[in-house]
Order: sequence, then structure tokens, then C-alpha cells
Amino acid sequence: MNQAEVTSGDRHDDRHSTESGRLPAKLARGDDPFSKSCHGVAVADRGRSLKIGDVSIASPFFQAALSGYSDLPMRVLARRHGAAYTLCEVMLDQFLVQLTDRPKTRHFLEISPEESPVGGQLMGSEPEQFAAGAVKLAAAGFNVIDINFGCPVKKVLGRCRGGFHLSQPEVALEIVARTRDAVPADRPVTVKMRRGIDDTAEALDHFFRILDGAFSLGVAAVTVHGRTVQQRYVGPSSWPFLAEVKRHVGPQRLIFGSGDLFTADDCLRMIDQTGVDGVTIARGAIGNPWIFRQVDALWRGEPMPPPPTLAEQAEVIREHYRLCQQTYGEKRSTVMMRKFCIKYSASHPDHATVRAALVGVGSMAEVESVLQTHYADDRPGCYVGPEVHGAQQEGGS
Repeated sequence: MNQAEVTSGDRHDDRHSTESGRLPAKLARGDDPFSKSCHGVAVADRGRSLKIGDVSIASPFFQAALSGYSDLPMRVLARRHGAAYTLCEVMLDQFLVQLTDRPKTRHFLEISPEESPVGGQLMGSEPEQFAAGAVKLAAAGFNVIDINFGCPVKKVLGRCRGGFHLSQPEVALEIVARTRDAVPADRPVTVKMRRGIDDTAEALDHFFRILDGAFSLGVAAVTVHGRTVQQRYVGPSSWPFLAEVKRHVGPQRLIFGSGDLFTADDCLRMIDQTGVDGVTIARGAIGNPWIFRQVDALWRGEPMPPPPTLAEQAEVIREHYRLCQQTYGEKRSTVMMRKFCIKYSASHPDHATVRAALVGVGSMAEVESVLQTHYADDRPGCYVGPEVHGAQQEGGS
């Protein structure tokens, strides 16, 4: 029997061993087919490319959708530093349906020629309006349409959006069906989920109903975040659950993993330990586009690249600012860049001092002054650790 045809009763046994904190026997023994030593994937396997539907992806490391962050400038820089695929920040269906080509809002649908393939992520509550928003994303040129069933933010849940749909499989699957029917056949549809609305058995049954139903309706891949909606960002992401999901769907269906990916080594470990087909890097990519070239090198069996020098960091910050100016104009670009500059400072050996200097910048001239003061001496930089991103919400999901 194909793993995608496992019955709900068979799932039930493994599921309860995971919920109680005990891993299934094969995982506990360490002989699960997906449980390899770190970086243990064969070189031949590492060389393969992925296809989301008909969209080719050069490597299994993507930039996730990040609310308030993964705009055109961030996506372009991620691609230049090795991200194989990026997703825009999540957009509301009703906002997209009403969106017009005005200077203040056209950036939401703006795509750079150098960033293809790029995915557009969508969130909403009503199936019909959701499909209309998806059509707008497809018309704008997004190569993949991604459905958000994972956002844990309270106001989103209160409006029956995002992760709320994990509590209502029928509505969730109607959204998937209408979206798949509405967008052109050459645009793959994917889904982003958390492992359930909470830790109850009912929530887990809903998760698998949506997962199996989505694939049956023609989605090309599903990204699974290893926390529940109720958890938000508290506690560890359950990587054993990702392994269970991948075993369940089998080798022919794509599962991407999400959660607790802050370093290049984390990304390799998730693939090695869970067997997922790719990973989406969220908070770990903010102010750190270098994570993509680092994980790509490790994936190809090469040594870990050194952290960016101060000169490299300064040039990326300048380029990020230039891209923001082109996208938003001078006044708004400064506001947008402050939050990124704070994250960029984590790669500086004197990060606390540099962060304090960047917090209050009010213009490109002031940013340049900080760069001249703290980045002129071209010293080695630092690798960024998980503590830098601990408070940042991820992708609305």
C-alpha cells in the first residue's frame, strides 16, 4: 500500500505515541529511514532539483513568507545570495480584490525580473473571495500561489483566517478547491499549515483531513510548521511530527518543513532528521541573506563559508536601502530599513553598539554615517544565532 493511503486508524497509533512525548518505536530506535546523522544525505540526492508542479527549484532552501518583511528588496537580496525560491509577505484576499495600480500600493504586486520563481501567499476567510485574490496574484506574475492556513495571530484567528481554518476542514478544502480551479493550470498551488489548531486528537484528525484532501485536489506541495496554532512561537517546533507527515504522504508528494531554522546547520539537520523535501527559512533570513549561500555550500558538501566581512555587510545594507528607495520612495524607505538594519547589526562583532547606532537612523545619510563609523575597518563578521530573531513573528504562519 502506498504511504499516502494509510488509514486514519493506522495514523492514530503513531499519533498518540507522539502526543504523549514518546516517539514511535522506529524513531525511538534511531533506525527510521529519515533519521540520518547530520548532513548524512547522499551527495547524489543533494544534487537533485525540485519541481513544484512545473516550476523548477534549484535547491531545497527557500525564503519563507514573512509578514512585514519579505517584500521585493528582501526577496531580491535573498535570491542574489542563493535562495532558490522566495515567497512574498502574506496578503489578504479582500485587499487584493480591491487593490488598484496606485503608487502607494503597487509594490505589493511588484516582482523583479531576477527573482523568478517567486510565490505569492494569500490569506482570507471566504472561499469565493479567496479564489478571486488568487487570480489577482497569478495575473501579477507570481509563479506559485500559496494558501496560508497557519497564521496564529489573534486578530487573524478572530476573523476566521489563517490558522483558524485548521479547525474547519470543509471550509479549508473548499478554499483549496476554488483556488486550484480559479488560477491557470500552469500555476502550482501550495498550502502552508501548522500541525494543528492545538494538541487534541480532533485537531490532528483535522490536520490530516486537510493534508490528504489538499493533495487530492491537486496542490503541488504542503509546507508544515512544527508548532500548533495555539503555541504560536512558544516552545520547540516538533520535527518528529514533520517526519511522520513525510512518511504518511510518501516520496511522490512534496512536504516542506518550517520552524526553528536559524542557522545553515539547522536547515541541514531538518532535512536529514525528518526527510522533508525542502525547508523554508523565515526569521533566520531577516538581515541575514548569507544563510542561503552557507546552507547551499554545506548541502553540496563544501566547507561552511566564513561569515560576511564588514565590507560585505555594508555593501548589502547599502543595496538593500537602494532597493527600498526604488520600491517605496525616500521617505518610506527609511522607516522600512530601520527594522532590517537592526537585524543586519547581528552579523557585526560589536553588534550591541552597532544596533544602538542603527535604531534611530532617519535617512540614508545617517545610515551611511553609521557604516563609515562601524564598518570602515574590514574585519571578519559573525555568524548569526537564534537569539537575534526570537521575538519576530514568522510569515503570518
